[in-house]
Amino acid sequence: MSKNMIFGSMAAAGVVALLSILDMVLKIPFGGGFLVMDILYLLAAGIVLYLGWDAYRDNQ
Repeated sequence: MSKNMIFGSMAAAGVVALLSILDMVLKIPFGGGFLVMDILYLLAAGIVLYLGWDAYRDNQ
């Protein structure tokens, strides 16, 4: 697997995690109406970040 693909998926997961944290704390950018969805997005982003880190370690 290409390292660029790994870094791209980790960057996308980081953006999703950042947006869900901002939505939970500041109610920006989505209005903070769905706390359960923010938690699930944060959990999914964490899983993708872990899998990307693990794939990067295996790729070295």
